[in-house]
Amino acid sequence: MENPEAEVYFVFLNFDPEYERLRANQLTKGSAELDAYLSNKHDQLLERLLEPNTYKKRSSLAIVDGFAVEITEKQAAILRSAKEVRVVEKNQELA
Repeated sequence: MENPEAEVYFVFLNFDPEYERLRANQLTKGSAELDAYLSNKHDQLLERLLEPNTYKKRSSLAIVDGFAVEITEKQAAILRSAKEVRVVEKNQELA
């Protein structure tokens, strides 16, 4: 993805009981299952809503159900309209 208009956005998702269950269990079972669940869930959301090769997911965030992604403002608006999405915010660099 080489789009000069793309910027990093953080996307946070709505309540997910499976995420809560896995997060609660990670102390006893480790974080691998939670990490895999979130990465797959976030990839599927992006694949369903955005055109292939127009975005770059940077990371999934396990402490919250969210991820960082390089997208355009138009793509951010598309993500904001998804029922699973709670918040989409552009990364603000601190000086």
